[in-house]
Amino acid sequence: MKSTNGQSLRFQVEKWLAPGPTTPVRVVEFSRTHFGRRRYVCVETEQPAGLRALFFFRHDDGCWYVFPPAADRPNMTSNRLAA
Repeated sequence: MKSTNGQSLRFQVEKWLAPGPTTPVRVVEFSRTHFGRRRYVCVETEQPAGLRALFFFRHDDGCWYVFPPAADRPNMTSNRLAA
């Protein structure tokens, strides 16, 4: 699952959760988003400060990020305000 620009899931987990050599990292959930059917993974690790968990989302370019693709994010429109 490595992308061409270095935004692999492993890269993102190491960047955001900074696990140490003796710190286990666990995948606690993985599935697809409701709207775009894109992959997401929830990863957690236990640090001295406590449990840390993050969701990572796979984008159309094959990269993983901590934010969902634009098509899967809720949109606010002004249609409801026009009334």
